[in-house]
Amino acid sequence: MLKKLQLKKHAMTAISYMLPLVVASGLLIAIGNLTGGQVLTKFNGGYSIPSTLTTLGVWGMGLLAPVISAAIAYSIADRPGIAPGLLSGIISYNIGAGFLGGMLGGFLTGWVVLALVRYVKVPKWAEGLKPMMIVPLLAALIMSFLMFFAVGQPIVAATNALTDFLNSMKGSARFLFGSILGGMAAFDFGGPVNKVASLFADGMLLQGVQQPEAVKVLASMVPPFGVSLSWVFARLIHRRIYTKREEDNIKIAFPMGIVMITEGVIPIAAVDLIRVVISCTVGAAIGGGLSMAWGIKSPVPSGGLFIVPAMNRPVMFVIALLIGSVITALLLTLMKKKVSDAAYDNPADELEDDEEEETVDLDDIKID
Repeated sequence: MLKKLQLKKHAMTAISYMLPLVVASGLLIAIGNLTGGQVLTKFNGGYSIPSTLTTLGVWGMGLLAPVISAAIAYSIADRPGIAPGLLSGIISYNIGAGFLGGMLGGFLTGWVVLALVRYVKVPKWAEGLKPMMIVPLLAALIMSFLMFFAVGQPIVAATNALTDFLNSMKGSARFLFGSILGGMAAFDFGGPVNKVASLFADGMLLQGVQQPEAVKVLASMVPPFGVSLSWVFARLIHRRIYTKREEDNIKIAFPMGIVMITEGVIPIAAVDLIRVVISCTVGAAIGGGLSMAWGIKSPVPSGGLFIVPAMNRPVMFVIALLIGSVITALLLTLMKKKVSDAAYDNPADELEDDEEEETVDLDDIKID
């Protein structure tokens, strides 16, 4: 039973199912908006292709709560959790509990289904109906009551309060919030801390708050861009701070950063973890703070530089991204140790001579 309570595992499973839908829907909205599309409400007349793309993207975003709820329930309880998980997510979406309600509903659904599978006994002739009809029906009835009357409304109130709070922030408060979110998004290069920041930004996007999404996009690109710039800066001042192997990794990390893949920095961070983490986190925090303070919004949750034209202030976004990347690059250039000529081709040569393995003479050892 304890294994089924692994919250992180189930949430990560749900994210892996949800991300393709998020990306596809967001890009459809971006393409539709850039070409003059609008959300359609009537279909009894003619409509344009851009409007169909925008409308499809909006509909896709509306599926996020049901998808993540069903995916979490499936991760916890396997196939019997899918149908009641979808229904819990639909309730969450329609009552206004959104993404957060979908997540909580998914966990509750999974645990309810597990309990029903374990404790509900049926006659032998009805065992075939249990996973297909009895458990999903009972789970749906229980979850409908919980989502409509017990947990749904508090989530709606909390979500609305958070949305109003973010929309009401001004000046230094917005900068501080953007800094915290940006630092989290860059801290572990796509790891659990990054996922927490990403989940929060995606949830706010579903509530119509688009500024956190822009911070997430920016902070995910600062590490690869900052590391690449630090290599350029170091070459300009004739100070070698990377080995040949690290330079080869940088050449891979930079194009990955263009499409918002932060993980390309991991091989470089593994060699000098503290300095790289500090530099990337500080740069992303400052860039994220500027993005939030300037009111930059992103209607698309992923895509890197290719989605910048869809933002409300693309030039300001690029400036914030550049500032964050330059800060990261300067910190790395100043903090990283110089690499010797011998260590450039063979990093193992960085070991001190006195760290060489000692030889042990066993000739004088006698066994009676």
